[in-house]
Amino acid sequence: MSFLQLAAERCSTRSFRTDPIPDEVIGRILEAGRLAPSAKNLQPWHFTLVQTPAMLEKVHACYSRNWFHTAPAILIVSGRYENAWVRPADSYNSLETDLAITLDHMILAAAEEGVGTCWIGAFDLQVLKNALGMDEKEEIFAFTPLGYPTKDFTPVPKNRKSLSEMTTYR
Repeated sequence: MSFLQLAAERCSTRSFRTDPIPDEVIGRILEAGRLAPSAKNLQPWHFTLVQTPAMLEKVHACYSRNWFHTAPAILIVSGRYENAWVRPADSYNSLETDLAITLDHMILAAAEEGVGTCWIGAFDLQVLKNALGMDEKEEIFAFTPLGYPTKDFTPVPKNRKSLSEMTTYR
């Protein structure tokens, strides 16, 4: 499958089978994140893969949707502002951008493996940090469940603006 076809077909999954994801598949998904670019190549991220029933139950408390509770794994990308690049001119910190890039790499790698994902940003941050035993300096902007879609899962067609609506040529 070409990259453009993968990007076009990838969609949010909200209906997961509980089958475990093989370790080699998880490894390829994590490797895609490891290879992601970051500002000044600082790689300010840390990946947390939650798979055990006890930890899944703790993490579920941060996001109340029922479908979320069926995924056999949850992938959290975190990092610290002090480990990210800061632009000298205006003190912009690249942490959120860097974490978004690596999570997106892993979401696309999961799609290539047939593993469903759903970018989640509307969660209770403090509940998630407490569940994972993270301190206040650790930042999480988004995470994703990982799992194979149920057989009856129907992808929602993408509704995107045209390229001409979002592109300026100068």
